[in-house]
Amino acid sequence: MSTWYTALKEYFPANEMKSKEHFDLLLKDKGSLYKVEEGPEYVLVYFEEDDFLFVDYMLVHSKNRSGGIGSKVINQLKRKNKPIILEVEPISIHEPDTRKRVRFYEKVGFRHIDTIQYTRIHPITKELNEMEIYYWSPVLKSEGWTIEKMAAVYKEVHTYQSESLYNTPPQAIQKVLILKEHVFSQAE
Repeated sequence: MSTWYTALKEYFPANEMKSKEHFDLLLKDKGSLYKVEEGPEYVLVYFEEDDFLFVDYMLVHSKNRSGGIGSKVINQLKRKNKPIILEVEPISIHEPDTRKRVRFYEKVGFRHIDTIQYTRIHPITKELNEMEIYYWSPVLKSEGWTIEKMAAVYKEVHTYQSESLYNTPPQAIQKVLILKEHVFSQAE
């Protein structure tokens, strides 16, 4: 098993991880877009299109945290001069690392898009998985632009071949990604 996959699996909760087969398929079929960078201090897994980049997983090994490694990795991505989108667990009093992660991403210039609701059922654990969307961009992008790119990530990464991998059809994108202003208008 790959050392980067083992490191991710040890750190991230099961309801946030893809199967090893899913990673392997993404790297085989979409290797020019879906990439893994691994150094002695970190693991970075991302999906890169011409007009944006999505960070799927970023892990700085615990002994290297607070040493500037995460900022260096993010700054390396920023040098590509395209918007970066990522998902972060909501802050939880039960998981102190959630607050640290949010603080880190805000410190390196990411903005929380609180008008996008992103909730999906994990294909392996069947647990409800709610994530917050953050982005950094050299030029301001709209929520509509972000939701469009997250829909592409959902299709091209998160649910890629998911029916054959997990024996479960993916949820409809309209149930997973919701612009909150639409939720309010429907309730009227």
